Amino acid sequence: QVQLVESGGGLVQPGGSLRLSCTASGFTFSSYSMSWYRQTPGKERELVAAISSVGAGTNYAESVKGRFTISKDNGKNTVYLQMNSLKPEDTAVYFCKAVRRSLHYWGRGTQVTVSS
Repeated sequence: QVQLVESGGGLVQPGGSLRLSCTASGFTFSSYSMSWYRQTPGKERELVAAISSVGAGTNYAESVKGRFTISKDNGKNTVYLQMNSLKPEDTAVYFCKAVRRSLHYWGRGTQVTVSS
């Protein structure tokens, strides 16, 4: 059974940091590229960051470049999103996604709230 479980969300003050984790099971994690998306009420889900299957290539949304870092540990079946210098506009539900060719899987999301 395929599972992606996000964790690490919570409430943080502006300027603070959080590290999100997404742990996978039920598929060959090392063969999949991984992404983090986020969504706020009434808006479409948007890509935040992505990393290739072996972790060699990454890309980021312009709004998070220089603040967020995506990384992948194939030995632990986990992808991370380190989020620094958080802003209120980063408040959203964050989802991880696994993709390989026509296959894709989503996690259920973790809430991140940036507020003083």
